[in-house]
Amino acid sequence: MTQPTHIRAEHLPAALTLAASGVPVLPLRAGKVPFGNCRRCTGNACGGRPNMKTPGPCTCPAPCHGWAAATTDPHVINSQEWTRAWREAAAVAYHPGGAGVTVVDLDNAGAIAWARAFLPPTRTVYTTRGEHWIYQGAMPSANAVRPGVDIKSAMAYARWLGPGEGPMAELPDVVRTMIQRAPVRVLLTPVTAAAPAGDGRCPHRTPAYLERGIVMAEQRITDARSGVHATVFETFLAVLSRHGRCGCLTGAQTERLFAAAQAKGESPRHCADAWTNALHRLGM
Repeated sequence: MTQPTHIRAEHLPAALTLAASGVPVLPLRAGKVPFGNCRRCTGNACGGRPNMKTPGPCTCPAPCHGWAAATTDPHVINSQEWTRAWREAAAVAYHPGGAGVTVVDLDNAGAIAWARAFLPPTRTVYTTRGEHWIYQGAMPSANAVRPGVDIKSAMAYARWLGPGEGPMAELPDVVRTMIQRAPVRVLLTPVTAAAPAGDGRCPHRTPAYLERGIVMAEQRITDARSGVHATVFETFLAVLSRHGRCGCLTGAQTERLFAAAQAKGESPRHCADAWTNALHRLGM
């Protein structure tokens, strides 16, 4: 069901005003998430937007690929393809990194108290559950850098909730260093199942077959719009069901899956738990 016309009329002018000030925008559907990819772009089959982490040739006129679709071009924002999305839009989002800013998303009272004690004051936008502290300067994004705190800047989007209050301070080093974590080493659980019947070779035949499966699994996690916890578990389960018993899955490939999950905000502990639960589900 589409949203009422007055809601659509509210979001489009706001998006155009932001774009005119140099802030890349995109529509959000219900649930505060971007619109899904069109059929041509499903599973990043088009290669992705050129400004995504993995460059691609996508020239799709629809708002595909989440944050990477954000634009300041009024012709795109007013286009027929985007108008369809605005009819159902529940909010306007923007790409902080593209606007040269960083949003420290404080999700609860404890996170706000921490910020007031350790971060320099800056422009503040009040949210449903907490506050957005906006700093001048861009940086990589990361979720759950501490309890109730996310950092949204490059390769991320934030919901537009108004211009906020107070002057904007320069991005402090204390925020930049919050994402500097030691690499997480993941050990593959040993597989003791007997080798498949036949000539004794891996049933996947070639390393390319396995590599293609790992790439698809990484992409599935990366493309998750909601229900990330469930997507991570289901992806781990699918990989182990196909490649876990023959012993061809390597520790490096497992680490790549964990890295993709953590890039979506999963903690190392949750990744380990999801992996262990998948092994138990398969009786490994």
